[in-house]
Amino acid sequence: MSAENETLVATELAQQLEEKKENAAIVDFKMVTFSLADKDYSIDIMHVKEIAKAGRFTYVPNTLPFVLGVYNLRGEIIPILDLRIFFNIEVPPRDENKLENMLILSVEDQKFGVVVDKIDKVIGVQKSTIQPPHPLFGDINIKYIDGVVESNNRLYVLLDITRIFSSKESAEAIAPGANYEKPQKIVKQPQQATAVPKNQAAAVVQGGMVKSPADIAKGISGGAAEDEASSVDIKFISESLLTYKNFTVSSVNSSWVKHRYLEWSKETKKTQLQNSDDADSFLKTFWSPFTNNWWSSEYADAIAKVLPENSAKQIVVWNPGCGKGTETYSLACVLKKRYPGAKIRIYAQDIDLLNVSNAGLMSVPANLASDWYAPYLTKKANGEYTFSQEIKDSIMFEYHDCKNTNALPAVDVIFARDILSLLDEKAQESVVADFIEKMKGNAIAIIGENEDMPDSFSFGENAVGALVAYTKD
Repeated sequence: MSAENETLVATELAQQLEEKKENAAIVDFKMVTFSLADKDYSIDIMHVKEIAKAGRFTYVPNTLPFVLGVYNLRGEIIPILDLRIFFNIEVPPRDENKLENMLILSVEDQKFGVVVDKIDKVIGVQKSTIQPPHPLFGDINIKYIDGVVESNNRLYVLLDITRIFSSKESAEAIAPGANYEKPQKIVKQPQQATAVPKNQAAAVVQGGMVKSPADIAKGISGGAAEDEASSVDIKFISESLLTYKNFTVSSVNSSWVKHRYLEWSKETKKTQLQNSDDADSFLKTFWSPFTNNWWSSEYADAIAKVLPENSAKQIVVWNPGCGKGTETYSLACVLKKRYPGAKIRIYAQDIDLLNVSNAGLMSVPANLASDWYAPYLTKKANGEYTFSQEIKDSIMFEYHDCKNTNALPAVDVIFARDILSLLDEKAQESVVADFIEKMKGNAIAIIGENEDMPDSFSFGENAVGALVAYTKD
């Protein structure tokens, strides 16, 4: 090579190196790129905290379709949103065992997880090369696009994450005077990737107020009113109660659980149940009065007052979940006092074979002889007290699971305190349907003091203090 050519090549190499240095020096914007439905998108890297893969999100009821649920990110509960559903992009059927690609974002001190199809790479560009969005990007509302930028022959749509995920007030502050199109009300269908109407996915009307994804997410993760703030914690409380105590949170007890959560969290400074002792502590005020104990005269009188007028010669009672028998014997005494001329027949059932076997042999504390139980007791030769033969004969203790078919006659009274909460929701429905089938026209059902009949059933109610007797509506 001639000296002249060598000089020319050296000059060109120097110019190329200088151009590279200049280009490197003017890269003043970095973005994380990803794909949705095979189209390229990007987000300002300043909003991206990390990249993750996760699945099996905890479903949260009464949220929008694009909210997949919540996720425990190293002890921090964050809402998970699917950008595909948010932008009305078709989502393939989900595989519960497949991990999702997620970007963990931070906007206004609020963390979100967003699910995308594929996460690509980090790209550096000049801010000056970012072009304004064009209306041709019809599948995404143009107001959610910050611009478009080309890199390595690929065109990226740069999303305005602040506008998408900020609260409504903040979004308006960013773009004063921007027109707002009132969206349709959206009802979430659980476990479905339902598409949201085009250009309406960023907000929803709830209770007459427009809510953005951030407003909804704050309600999930702890930034809104106290009742909304506790909804996720209650979800985890519910899962723990089921795990530790086989206690199902449903419409039967949800009102009590929500109230108890606020009370318990203030008492203990905790938001989750960490073990069985915590679960016992949480449930200690749930159980009906005198569970597994002898009734006071005041409670016996209250039960008597809710019993219906009945002139039948035989009163048939179903007492599922009778436990050790203290409840059944107490109920038998109240029924005998309330219906003195009738024959009492109580079918007392439980799934604890030991309790059922020993109930008929139960000894009676001597102090009951001076209490309201006295007329129904008899003294044995050894000086101990036991229930009269009439009371004993009125009770049939049986080993039986109320979830299974029960060949009982029509009943006048169902006494089933607290057992519904120890059944799964399907079993709750089945057992209450069995209640209705077996109840006579004027029969009543008494369930736990902190329980309600499932929402899907219609009952009449007769309340005496905290006691409620349910009747066929």
